[in-house]
Amino acid sequence: MSTKEQYQEDVLLAVDEDKENQIVLYNDEVNTFDHVIETLIYTCEHTPIQAEQCAMIVHFKGKCTVKSGSFEDLKPRCSKLLEAGLSAEII
Repeated sequence: MSTKEQYQEDVLLAVDEDKENQIVLYNDEVNTFDHVIETLIYTCEHTPIQAEQCAMIVHFKGKCTVKSGSFEDLKPRCSKLLEAGLSAEII
């Protein structure tokens, strides 16, 4: 493997490692604003204002990124959102 090929491979690996994942919360017709807000505060460590803003975005836009970070950090948070009856996924 040439030096140039090795460099390109190293760069690709570094970019992939730095990639942040996101939890996306989706709108539903089941959960109340209060439940969504309380769950975001508890699960994603949002301030009350952040949680309210995310709930409003989800309501009007249909979805909202509520947390970014490593997959290892987001997986248990997303599981808690799902356990609370919210619709979410890690992308």
